[in-house]
Amino acid sequence: MTRETPRELTIEEVEQVIEAFAQAALRAQKAGFEAVEVLSGTGYLISEFLSPLTNQRKDEYGGPLENRMRFGLKIMRAVRRMVGENLPLIVRMNGNDFMPGGQGRGELQEYAKALVQNGVDALCINVGWHEAKVPQIVSFVPRAVFAYLARGIKELVDVPVIASHRINDPTVARQLISDGMCDMVAMGRSLIADPYLPEKTRNGKEDEIVHCVACAQGCFDHLFELKSIECLCNPKAGHEGELRIERAKKPKKVMVVGGGPAGMSAALAANERGHSVTLYERSDRLGGQLFLAAAPPGRQEFLELAKDLRKQVALKGIRVVLNQDVDAELLERESPDAVILATGAVPLTFPIPGADGPNVVQAWDVLEDKVVTGRRVVIIGGGAVGVETALFLAEKGTLSGDELKFLLVNKAEDPDTLYQLATRGTKKIVLIEMINKIGKDIGRSTRWGMLQDMTRFGVKADVETRAVEITENGVKVEYGGAVEEIPADTVVTAGGAESFNPLQKLLEEKGIPFRVAGDAGRVATAFDAVHGGFAAGREI
Repeated sequence: MTRETPRELTIEEVEQVIEAFAQAALRAQKAGFEAVEVLSGTGYLISEFLSPLTNQRKDEYGGPLENRMRFGLKIMRAVRRMVGENLPLIVRMNGNDFMPGGQGRGELQEYAKALVQNGVDALCINVGWHEAKVPQIVSFVPRAVFAYLARGIKELVDVPVIASHRINDPTVARQLISDGMCDMVAMGRSLIADPYLPEKTRNGKEDEIVHCVACAQGCFDHLFELKSIECLCNPKAGHEGELRIERAKKPKKVMVVGGGPAGMSAALAANERGHSVTLYERSDRLGGQLFLAAAPPGRQEFLELAKDLRKQVALKGIRVVLNQDVDAELLERESPDAVILATGAVPLTFPIPGADGPNVVQAWDVLEDKVVTGRRVVIIGGGAVGVETALFLAEKGTLSGDELKFLLVNKAEDPDTLYQLATRGTKKIVLIEMINKIGKDIGRSTRWGMLQDMTRFGVKADVETRAVEITENGVKVEYGGAVEEIPADTVVTAGGAESFNPLQKLLEEKGIPFRVAGDAGRVATAFDAVHGGFAAGREI
């Protein structure tokens, strides 16, 4: 990110850094904080001293574990001297750094014991370095999957141990504590998604929580771009001071058309302004393309967002009309003062010969399990929809988590065989993309893991490859000036989407004020839909 080249600190600089940590803790104490936490993991400075991967020093700070721990332990003793015995000192440390040549559970458990011996009051266990190839923060990481690392340390020390990573719900937290996995849990992004999560939990309103879905679109993706933190689930996050919604002096009758994430977000914002809002949805459920987003493996958290937004709409008493198309007659009858168009998008169709053949299906229909695909599948389009469809199909015929655990525990097969059965399904999948990059429109935090899974599950990706014709036997493609045919039983078109906005012209003719939100205006991400809907509702 910063393109800086690291260098070895001098002994004098090491001592200065140790003192700087102590001074920082003192400033926190003087500011009124009731505890301090020192970050000693994730690939930052203290863990760089700890790890044999990055610590190549030849002095008393390098070599054996005892020396590599010295820097971190000196910092903790310096902090303790500076703040006294009464301020709790917490250390956030890795349970495993997941780095080849780095530190596994064994060395880090020894470090945990040494920290406690040097005056640390509690340990918060995180996982992995940012450079690690084990996904840690995104939606396909199971909730609380890394709590086993906290348990391993809890069994060795006599201070409170805190579990963290992908804990976004109080029910999960209580289960971890009651099962003896940890003494407390830490939540970070969950409180960006819903700052009132602790208060809702305390007051028995857990069903009102807006959960972090671990999309990383507004938090980590923005960090990697050196932007400020935002949140898909909470459009106010990062803008609390500037996005205060004031009540309208003259409340209006507002019609929101479309019950996807943009429409629900718009309805909530307009309601907060004091308007009388009715939300119209042509299908039998609210959620829109969030259901598609939740279809690929490990993306089920998007169903949680659909549920949470529906709950917020219900809590605000917003009138919802399902199975209802909005047309000229309804507009005449309801006579709204303003309309928000959040009618979403429809799949793009490819203008190539054979695209209407019986062996051709749309990616959206595949993700919704509306169609059956053959063993050999060619997917045309290597953007987000194509990648998600490829992973969805690649899972077909693989072992589920429960099946894998049963076979492993009962030693029915050796681990290598089980790995193959968990990552090799029944379909042969080829993904073709015209440009030279797969998943160009996928966020940086998520993309690398999805591409890694494509390789792991045997999905073949052909870039700079253009589909020129779909035949009854497969797809003719052009690559490097030559044309060849890729055999396929089923061809999936995954060319993305185009805006669906049939009402704008009618509203213009009738002179009804309107705003366009989400994909109805410009096809983008779920993040853009929620934020665009919020902006549209706030502007009325």
